[in-house]
Amino acid sequence: MLIFTQCKSTKTTVSHHNTVKQKLEKVYKKYKGVRYRYGGTTSRGFDCSGFVQRAYMDAFQKDLPRTTKAMMKAGKRISKSQLKIGDLVFFHPTHKYYHVGIYMGNGIFMHASTSRGVMKSRLDMKYWKRSYVTSRRILKKN
Repeated sequence: MLIFTQCKSTKTTVSHHNTVKQKLEKVYKKYKGVRYRYGGTTSRGFDCSGFVQRAYMDAFQKDLPRTTKAMMKAGKRISKSQLKIGDLVFFHPTHKYYHVGIYMGNGIFMHASTSRGVMKSRLDMKYWKRSYVTSRRILKKN
């Protein structure tokens, strides 16, 4: 009986992990390619924090702050090595602005890019690697 309970617990954790991934993939498919629009919060155009805010509402019915700087204070700070699907990743690519995306697993995050709209990128790309700032965990179980 004890072995069965342990297996069931592991199965539940894996199932929850997959559910987070599935919800985020559904959001990505819905908005992939939507153009960048400064201040944008709808499918007519997103800025990075507008997209992250919308994605969290669509996937998890969770309201996030509107700005990247405010999002950087939400949830719990985690190290890059602790990233799990659904965590927020923050960058400071220029002195003018910060950027935010959602970690999707396997070194990939989704975000609203100024040049290509809603897309996925690799954390280990030189551009993102050199401008990485921090990560935050918003979801309690992910």
